[in-house]
Order: sequence, then C-alpha cells, then structure tokens
Amino acid sequence: MSSKSIKRWCDDRDLSRGMFYILDRQGKAPRTMKIGRRRLITDEADATWERERQAESAATEAAVV
Repeated sequence: MSSKSIKRWCDDRDLSRGMFYILDRQGKAPRTMKIGRRRLITDEADATWERERQAESAATEAAVV
C-alpha cells in the first residue's frame, strides 16, 4: 500500500490545498492517516473517495433529469 501527502494528492488531482480543506470540513475529503505530524492519503482511500464522488455526481445528474 502506498500513500501520498495532502500536497501530492492535491497536485495529482489538480486541486488546491485550500479546496482539500474545504472538502475536509464538508466531510467529503478522502480519509487520511496520521504518521507523526504528517497526514497521508492511501491509494485505497483515494479510490474510495473517487467512487464516492462519482456516485454523488451520478445522483445529482439523475435528480436534475
């Protein structure tokens, strides 16, 4: 299992760190684990986050139609 820092995850997702913390306050950021002073995001947490966002998007689109 590999993991990424929040900065690296944001860079890979083309999101700002500010957006990450907005998502975090909304309960929509990926799960993180704390190692020492660092918060890391595992590949598994990233994949779960992506599935949840896709499902959320599909539900929103279905509600509009």
